[in-house]
Amino acid sequence: MTTSTRGPVRPDGTPIDKEAVRRKYLEERDKRLRADGNDQYLRLTGELAGYLTDPYTPRTERAPKTDHVTVAFIGGGFAGLVTGARLAEAGVPVRIVEKGGDFGGTWYWNRYPGAQCDTASLIYMPLLEETGHVPTEKYAHAPEILEHCQRIGKHYGLYDDALFHTEVTDLEWDAAAARWIVRTDRGDAFTAQFLAMGTGPLHVPKLPGIPGITTFGGHSFHTSRWDYAYTGGDASGAPLDRLADKRVALIGTGATAVQAVPHLAGACAELYVFQRTPSSVDVRGNGPIDPEWFASIATPGWQRRWLENFTATQTGAGDGEDLVMDGWTDLARRMRERVLSLPPEEQTLAGMQAAMEDADVEKMEEIRARVDAVVADPETAEGLKAWYRQLCKRPCFHDEYLDAYNRPGTHLVHTDGKGVERITEDGVVANGREYEVDCIIYASGFEVGTDYTQRAGYDVTGRDGARLSERWADGMRTLHGTHVHGFPNLFVVQPTQGANLISNVPHNLTESGRTIAAIVRHALDTGAREVEVTAEAEQAWVELLLTHPGRGVIGSPDCTPGYYNNEGRDAGLRAKLNVGYPAGAAAYFTYLEGWRSSGDFEGLMFR
Repeated sequence: MTTSTRGPVRPDGTPIDKEAVRRKYLEERDKRLRADGNDQYLRLTGELAGYLTDPYTPRTERAPKTDHVTVAFIGGGFAGLVTGARLAEAGVPVRIVEKGGDFGGTWYWNRYPGAQCDTASLIYMPLLEETGHVPTEKYAHAPEILEHCQRIGKHYGLYDDALFHTEVTDLEWDAAAARWIVRTDRGDAFTAQFLAMGTGPLHVPKLPGIPGITTFGGHSFHTSRWDYAYTGGDASGAPLDRLADKRVALIGTGATAVQAVPHLAGACAELYVFQRTPSSVDVRGNGPIDPEWFASIATPGWQRRWLENFTATQTGAGDGEDLVMDGWTDLARRMRERVLSLPPEEQTLAGMQAAMEDADVEKMEEIRARVDAVVADPETAEGLKAWYRQLCKRPCFHDEYLDAYNRPGTHLVHTDGKGVERITEDGVVANGREYEVDCIIYASGFEVGTDYTQRAGYDVTGRDGARLSERWADGMRTLHGTHVHGFPNLFVVQPTQGANLISNVPHNLTESGRTIAAIVRHALDTGAREVEVTAEAEQAWVELLLTHPGRGVIGSPDCTPGYYNNEGRDAGLRAKLNVGYPAGAAAYFTYLEGWRSSGDFEGLMFR
């Protein structure tokens, strides 16, 4: 491979052996490779279903719905809220169906101590300008984000017809009536002219498939169902005052654990953190947002400008101005500077890829050096070092996580990629040793790489009995990630096959919401009963997606297994279709704006 003239260097100017780093990355990846991929995790059914109980909101009984609505939206997280908001602005009523007890989606469920967004609040929290809310911090904590979800719901009247603690069981297209039949676990069987789905990937908890997991005799729960009755404290940050005499095991060291560990470390008698692979934990640098500064930037249209600037900067399409200045854009700025500094003879694809890798190596060396600078015990520090490229896994940012391991009662149990061996009645076995504990907390995340219909909990039956599970058996097939041929009046709200911007998912959802509202309004204004993508338009979009060079580092088989790369398993055609617009996220948003604003909605049939 062609390499840049300079090569990666440390802050003190000493060179970094890039080949040695590459070998180390592959060695660490190989420790985690396993044949079962996503099948290594357990679905919460049968005797594990108790982990799904909603500890936050009592369920209210109601009569089944058998009426008709204009738009039904499945999911009350950001996708449902931003689409519902745009529909409300267009004068279109919408009923949101949500399995939680309130709006919020993943922010309804994730109330573990320390939970907060990893993308800057000013671009992560949607509809700030419309609702007039100013975030209190650069990275807002979960209670504020949940409150903002509720604010959106109230501002746009979305509570009026919402159905909470309601799970969809079946969606069926009624061709004769040109409407969808929505059936739920509450006995509902209502109809909707238009149907949209925004169920997201972060709402179905999973557990690690550890032998003996049901035999533990102590207390246990998943982080998305945090049991404050057991731990004490609350989601607003009150101390976990019931853990002072408890030995606690935390299984998992992803983004959730990074945020929760500092709170647990200061509360437990003993905390054992069981790790397969460490997260890369960069500086967060959180702080309050200065109202005077905010007033200076909050001119009309400010949030859209900030969204567009972040997307352009983070994806390498910017002009050098970085309004957000966070960990996501830091790596992008470094890569851009490296590429622009290449001599003419190295301005080739291989030369640019090498320059970007150099920037990544330097960044990861800084992150690993930070571990040594913060963590006192050398063995613990070594175990906390992430040996992979920064975007191989979800990057984490925190200012207290590493310090937590300096507490005498906090212990890292690094399993060197192997994971926990088994659970016993008394505790957790790892590295051949049993750790007796009173409580096990599973920070094992949510289902991401499973089939869409499995995560949703229902299938969708479209025209002529076509089922979405069968249509997508070999991977998604859509126009813009939103429209599916054979499924009239259906809209899917998610990033894939659109911008596919994972560093700030709400930006994807915001633009989808604008588009859906425009299409529905157009259909109603013209008297169209149905809107559907043509087979030709869908096929052309799929063929365009297949020209994508790939997701680069994200999803690479060279990465340590995780949900970014399907747990290290080759997904075949599915992986090739699990991409975005080939020209990049910023270009996609520009394209979509033009497509939407033209009023032609090229590729869609209105009838």
